[in-house]
Amino acid sequence: MDIKTLIDPYDTLLLDLDGVVYLGRDAVPGAPESLREAAGRGVRLAYVTNNASRTPGAIAEHLSALGAPATPEDVVTSAQAAARLVAERVAPGAAVLTVGGMGLRSALRAHGLRPVSTAMEGAVAVVQGIAPGLSYGLLSEGTLAVRQGALFVAANADSTMPTSRGELPGNGAMTRVIATATGVEPIVAGKPEPPLHRESMLRTGSRRPLVVGDRLDTDIEGATNAGVDSLLVLTGVATPLDLLTAGPRHRPTYVAADLSALHRPYPQVRRDGEGWACAGWSARWEEGRLRLEGRGDPLDGLRAAAAATWEAAGEGQADEDAVKAVLVSSLSGGTS
Repeated sequence: MDIKTLIDPYDTLLLDLDGVVYLGRDAVPGAPESLREAAGRGVRLAYVTNNASRTPGAIAEHLSALGAPATPEDVVTSAQAAARLVAERVAPGAAVLTVGGMGLRSALRAHGLRPVSTAMEGAVAVVQGIAPGLSYGLLSEGTLAVRQGALFVAANADSTMPTSRGELPGNGAMTRVIATATGVEPIVAGKPEPPLHRESMLRTGSRRPLVVGDRLDTDIEGATNAGVDSLLVLTGVATPLDLLTAGPRHRPTYVAADLSALHRPYPQVRRDGEGWACAGWSARWEEGRLRLEGRGDPLDGLRAAAAATWEAAGEGQADEDAVKAVLVSSLSGGTS
C-alpha cells in the first residue's frame, strides 16, 4: 500500500464523539470537514460513544446538523453494548430497571428486554447511564433492586464528560451512588472495557480500524485492550502533560491537534542517537529529566518528547516534575 496520509492504512474510523467531533452541541472546528473527506475516500465512519443518554437516531441527527456524514447505523453507543451484555445474561423479555434516558431504554427494547422504573416490577438487572435530570428517586430504585440481587451494569465509567462549558460529572461519578450504597461494583460495558469495542466490530465488520479519541483512560486504553491502533486528538480532555506521563496502556499510536491530521502525512518519530527526533525536534532523557531541543511545530516536539519519555518510563509512568519544565519552556515557545 502506498501510504501518503495517516488515514491510508485504515478501512474504518472508530470515532469518539464528545471532545473529538463536538463539544456539547457545537462542532469541534474542522471536524465535520475532515469526516466528510474521509467518507469521500471510502473510509467507513463509526461513531463510538460512551454517552448512553441519546438514541443512535438522535445522535446521527445532531451529527448531520453539524455537517458530519452520519446515519443511525453509523452510531454505536455504550447503551447498545450494555443492552447486549445484559441480554446475554438474562432471559428474553426480562425486566431491567433503567437508571438513564431514552438511549438506554431503546437499546434494551431492541434486545427484547423490558425497561422498568421501579424495583417492585421484578427487575433482574439494573443498567445505569448518564441522563439529564437523573433523579434521586430513580437512583434509589436502582439501589433497592441491586440490594435484592439484580445484576448491576454501567453503560460506562467516565468520571467526567467534556462540554462547551467545561467538564461535568460523567456516568462513572453517578454510578458511585448505587455502588457506595450497595457495596456492589457494576460491570462496565463502555470504553475501555471490551464490550463496546466488540459491539463496534460486530456492527462495522472492520478489519483495519483506527480508534480516534480524546481520553487516554477510555479511548486509548480501549484501543490497547482491543489490539488496534489509536489516534489521540488534543481537542478534548487529554493534555500534553497527560500524554507524557501516560502508562503503557494509555499510550496512543499517533497524537494530533485535531481530525485534520488524518489527511496529512504523519511525521516520522525516529531514533536519534540516545534519544528520539521528530521533524526539527530532538528529545532525550538525562539525569532523570526530559531534555528537548529544536524549533518548528510544537506538536512535533511533543511527539519526540513522548517517545523519549515513554522509553525512559518503560512499564511505569514518568514523574510530572521531570517533564513539566519542557512543556512550560520549549513547547510553549516553539524553541529551546
